[in-house]
Amino acid sequence: MNVQTSAPVLVRERDGDIAIVILNRPQPRNSLSEALLNALAETWRDIAADKSIRAVVLAANGPAFCAGHDLKELTSRRADADGGRIYFKLIMTTCSAMMQQIVHLPQPVIAAVQGVASAAGCQLVASCDLAVASANAKFATPGVDIGLFCSTPMVALSRNVSRKHAMEMLLTGDMVDAEKAAQIGLVNRVVPAGEERAAALALAKQIAAKSSYVLKIGKEAFYRQAEMSLSAAYDYASEVMTENMMARDANEGICAFIEKREAKWEDR
Repeated sequence: MNVQTSAPVLVRERDGDIAIVILNRPQPRNSLSEALLNALAETWRDIAADKSIRAVVLAANGPAFCAGHDLKELTSRRADADGGRIYFKLIMTTCSAMMQQIVHLPQPVIAAVQGVASAAGCQLVASCDLAVASANAKFATPGVDIGLFCSTPMVALSRNVSRKHAMEMLLTGDMVDAEKAAQIGLVNRVVPAGEERAAALALAKQIAAKSSYVLKIGKEAFYRQAEMSLSAAYDYASEVMTENMMARDANEGICAFIEKREAKWEDR
């Protein structure tokens, strides 16, 4: 008897020292089901602990990048005794924690966006350190259209684009095309359709050629100082640079620059 097994909701690939993480729920437009959220959280934990991985590309199979939360899964829990409150809280906190894992990951994460990224899908793109978008990609936070304001996507979105651009997306729910997304800072660059994953991988490889130790220091410092006052940020950054100067790779990199040779990183 043939036993059919369902496809994994998340696929992991490897290209040298680059991890490629692929959302794999194309039929429901890669919506963030509980299973997919848990798979992403587990994947980020694994990658964080793997020093052989120097950068990450987050991509998706199918026509959409990510349609946000799985509304059918959420709605099905309205039959719970509490109307779904406990489950809704679980999903929102699980999703928020997963998004923060991306920010706290030692390795840079680059989104390769081939199609629509809406609601929590837009949040996912905004949570990544960098993003490469297909010319066909579109972005939206359309919760307002269905009576569910995109409050958690708002957190990541408002930390990527200016307040007025963020508020326009949140209040209207309108789609933003790839070029506009680049103009407002939601994505870094736009490439021809079908080339987004290769472009993201090329960018990942460029970054991976740097000292992973220095990248880790820099990524952590970037997000920490962004939440501080100006004077506190300078105090903190001065301490970070002092510690960084004591690193072996800083010494090697500076000497290599002075001696006009290629640096040999030891990632420490």
